[in-house]
Amino acid sequence: MTLVLDASLTLSWFFEDEQSEAGDDLLNMVAERGAFVPRWWRLEVANGLFVAMRRKRLDAAYRDKALAQLARLPITVDGETDAYAWSGTLHLSDRFQLTVYDAAYLELAHRRLVPLATLDRPLRAAAGELGVGVLGEDGDTSK
Repeated sequence: MTLVLDASLTLSWFFEDEQSEAGDDLLNMVAERGAFVPRWWRLEVANGLFVAMRRKRLDAAYRDKALAQLARLPITVDGETDAYAWSGTLHLSDRFQLTVYDAAYLELAHRRLVPLATLDRPLRAAAGELGVGVLGEDGDTSK
């Protein structure tokens, strides 16, 4: 099994106060089986680390080490995300009142028939309602 990985869960791996057993398990799962992400995932993760630097949660050396670790993971950037932006993704955004960016993670998981790994509560709720498996909180592997 593989999964769709969102930026909220990805970033939690690098902040001690956000780490969890479930997050560690997902990191191991991604390392072993890979994950799918939308095209802008790298930008979203980089921005999250940039903001953390600005807030003095980390320094540039730690950021660069985190990005190097992520680059070694078998993460596949989905080449079709933009093809669904004005159709399936936008409809999911409307239906669940999600940002289009978040709805794209949901659309990708639904299209690929894989669970969605996220810590974002509205996104988790939408995935559950749509019948997409949700991973990311301790003890939670709901479908």
